[in-house]
Amino acid sequence: MKILVVILLAVVAWVVMIFNSLVRLRNQVANAYKQIDVQLKRRYDLIPNLVNSVKGEMKFEQSTLEKVIQARAAAMNAGAAGNMNEILAKEGMLTQALGKLIALTENYPNLKANESVKTLMEELTHTENQIGFSRQLYNDIVTKFNNEQQVFPNNVFASMMGFTAAVLFELPVDAKDREAPKVELTV
Repeated sequence: MKILVVILLAVVAWVVMIFNSLVRLRNQVANAYKQIDVQLKRRYDLIPNLVNSVKGEMKFEQSTLEKVIQARAAAMNAGAAGNMNEILAKEGMLTQALGKLIALTENYPNLKANESVKTLMEELTHTENQIGFSRQLYNDIVTKFNNEQQVFPNNVFASMMGFTAAVLFELPVDAKDREAPKVELTV
């Protein structure tokens, strides 16, 4: 009888340890996402200033500016809705639109020389790097959390205790983004 009680207590202690470990990882996932959220807010604040600064010079690139503005609005609305898959998709669209804007500004010497545009571009580039690092940390923690739920014997108890897999932060990639870039070295 004593052996049965000891085994039962050991199993209960082990289940409690699994539960506590999963709770800690779930909280780390939430914290890592909030760190991304802070950087995204900073990016949302920088974009209107950058668009207004480059609008006059980039008359021929109006569609790019409009795509950035639309992608920003969609990303902000997705964040308010709270659907992780939609947030990830809309943030990916915004990242791609900003990448195109940043690349296009390189073609405008007046923009490159303008101190306010240069400062905004540096801040935006720094923020994009921070977002990238935050996404990497988030995905690392999500992977650890998901692995912890899926390994035996944790997988037996994880779903019973209400744990579900977290979503990785992935950027949508279409077929043309996967093509190798063509580099022309001829003069």
